[in-house]
Amino acid sequence: MVNTKRSSKKEIEGNIKNLFSKNPTPKEIKKTKRLAMSKNIKLGDLRKKFCKKCLSYFDKNNSEIRIKNQLKIIKCKNCGYITKYKMKKFKE
Repeated sequence: MVNTKRSSKKEIEGNIKNLFSKNPTPKEIKKTKRLAMSKNIKLGDLRKKFCKKCLSYFDKNNSEIRIKNQLKIIKCKNCGYITKYKMKKFKE
């Protein structure tokens, strides 16, 4: 991470996106989440890429994804926590 005391909001947002482009550790995710909260930066869709409980990054080995009744259900295989998100409706 870069010195956050002197960094601008745009630089911090770029650092957060770079971190999530690779496979971050739970420790890195925790630091990034705390930094985003302190600088009032919204993570948006990036918050759906890690477990809310154990902060492990989701990939095909440690997560299970199901789609049921307009809900995207993600189950973490590390801790067993289940997260549900509403899916966007598509126009035909």
